[in-house]
Formats: sequence, structure tokens, C-alpha cells
Amino acid sequence: MTDIFIEGGRTLLVFGLVETSLSVSGTDIAQIDAPRGHARLAIDARNLLVLPGIVDLHGDAFERQMMPRAGVDFPIDVALADTDRQVVSNGITTVFHATTWSWEPGLRSGDNARRLLEAIERQRPRFAADTRFHLRHETYNLDAEAEISRWLADGRVDLFAFNDHMDGTIGDMAKPRKRNRMVERTGLSSEEFDRLVAHIVSRSADVPASIARLAAAARAAGVRMLSHDDATPATRREFRAMGVTLAEFPINEETAREAASHGDAIVYGAPNVVRGGSHTGWTKAADMIAKGLCSVLASDYYYPAPLLAAFRLAADGVLPLTEAWKLISSAPAQATGLTDRGTLAAGHRADILLVDDSIPLRPLLVAVIAAGKLVHLTDATRLLAAATTPRKTVVAA
Repeated sequence: MTDIFIEGGRTLLVFGLVETSLSVSGTDIAQIDAPRGHARLAIDARNLLVLPGIVDLHGDAFERQMMPRAGVDFPIDVALADTDRQVVSNGITTVFHATTWSWEPGLRSGDNARRLLEAIERQRPRFAADTRFHLRHETYNLDAEAEISRWLADGRVDLFAFNDHMDGTIGDMAKPRKRNRMVERTGLSSEEFDRLVAHIVSRSADVPASIARLAAAARAAGVRMLSHDDATPATRREFRAMGVTLAEFPINEETAREAASHGDAIVYGAPNVVRGGSHTGWTKAADMIAKGLCSVLASDYYYPAPLLAAFRLAADGVLPLTEAWKLISSAPAQATGLTDRGTLAAGHRADILLVDDSIPLRPLLVAVIAAGKLVHLTDATRLLAAATTPRKTVVAA
């Protein structure tokens, strides 16, 4: 692997931004404030920010590559390869593909979850980003419990979330546009969809015990867990009691305060910050951040959002960039148990971004290094001349 030298950028270290150079050897950062030495690849980072790579613990925009239109499928391997290019070009060097396994057929079916997991496992060595599997379990999907338990025990799940969208599903059935979208996604007829929903709802009494068993399986496997859309402090307390320490998108301030008061990681969507509010009309993420009630931002449904959100928070005076960046790098790394990344330090994984911040609110990603490899470059003039290695003199006998 080619050693890399990054010269003279405004580098985000644990104590703030510092004008310095750093060196990369193998997959890791070798030295901060480093000389060039004999690195074969050198990049001029002067007037650029040098930042830790983004850790995205929840992104499901890959679904658009798999099914760009309702009923139009593309091969999973093609979709994932395209997604890898997208995440890296947006500064995401560690990505958890948030895969929903629901009780419904189609895009979020068990068959699709299996194919996706197998494709990630098969293609992982070829991806530029460190690509991981985040399983979003619809809690009414009782028939999946045994197989999910095996996946957890076998170490195939990197992050495990409890989702319950049943109330929303039932509510949307009375709204023609949303109902049609749900039915299209499943590939069922309208009558078949109604019968399926009725059957799933009829088993609601069995859901709490299933949640408890799966939480126990995840704890035994050492898999971090999230609860999605917690609506009340009581719900957050119930999940915390089962070892679910990440609160993902709590829908009101009192629930977020319950999470914060016990040190739970609180995840909101970066698109919420970029757009100035939630597309669902729920909690405004920037307000939660200002109140200390959000510790992690995730791409959710839009991969460019984390990079843009950090700069939006700084421009709006919500947080300085040094603090805003933690929401998309060190905090998600810590929340997911990845202690080797999220900050720039000697011995850490070399996930490094070079960013031109000269245009307000529109950061330009100049280069991305992932696990010590240059995987994205938009300005080749930043490459410095190769270091010369003295040639050995051959003396004739």
C-alpha cells in the first residue's frame, strides 16, 4: 500500500483546528506534524480543511439504486457498487446500510434483506467505504424472529434497530396517495394488502415478548441496538432497560431529554438540519442540537446531508464547526463501538477528508482517503511531485 503525506492543511485534531501535516502508512495515520519522508504520494492541503471521515450509522438511500421507480428493480451488486461511489464522494468512509426487514413483501421483504446481507458480505472487500449491515427490524414481523436471532449470534449484524411503523401504516391506509405508494411497494393487490395488514395486526399481543427475546439475543452477541421514533419517555425507559442505548429520531423534546439524562446516544437526520426541519413535521434537529439533545447526525435518506449539515450548523451559529463535525464523525463512531476512527490521531484508521470551505454552506470535497487509500480526488493539481529515492550506484567489476 502506498504511503501518503498530507501537507499543510487546517487539520481537525481532538483539541481543535491546527495548521499541520500528517502522514499515512498502511491503513493507519502514522504521525501528526510529520515530515514528508519517502512517501510516494503527497497531497497539498494548504488552504483546505483536513477532517476525519464521516461515520454514517443510518443510511437507506441505497434503496433508490435498487428500485429507482416503484416496481423497477436493478441487481443488488450493481446498486451497492453505485452506492459505494456515492457515499465516498460525499465524505462517508464508514457506512451502515440501514436495511428494513418488514412483514411486507417487495423492497423491504425478508428475501430482499437476505440478498442484501449476502451481497454486502460478498462485495465488502471491493468497497472503498467500510460497509456494514444495520438491520431495521419491524417489530410486528414476528415470523422473522428465529432467523434474525441466528444472524445476531453468527455476527452478521453490525447494528440492530427496533422499528414500529404499524400505527403509521394503518393511518396511511385512509390516505389514497400514501396507500397507493405502500401497495405499489409490496407488489400486492389492494385487497391482498388489506388482508395482510389485518393478519399482522391480529398478532399484536405477541410483539412485546418478541422484542425482549431479540434484545437479549443482541446483547449476548455484543451488537449495539437502537429504538426508532420513540414517542414517550416511558418507551425510551423500556428500551433502555433492555440494553437499547441509542435513541433514533425521538419524536418530541421530552423523550429526547429522557434519553440525554441517562447518557443515551440521540440520533437525528442530517437532512433535517440541511432543510431546516423535518419532512414529517416532527422535531427540528437544529433545535435539539442547540439544546444538547442530539449527539449524532445520520444521512437517513440523503448521502450528501452529513457534510452539508455540519457546515450549516456552523454558519447558523448553532455550533462551531469543530463541535458540529463530532456529530458525524467521533460521536457515531463511539455510539457504534468503533474506537479506531472518528478522530485524526496517530494509530487511528486513516479515514481523512480534504475539504475546500471557501464558499459558505457549499463545502467542496477535494479528496477522500479511506483506510489509507486515496479513493476520491477532484483536483489533481493538489498532487505533489513524487519523492525521489536515491538510486544505487552499480560499480562494474
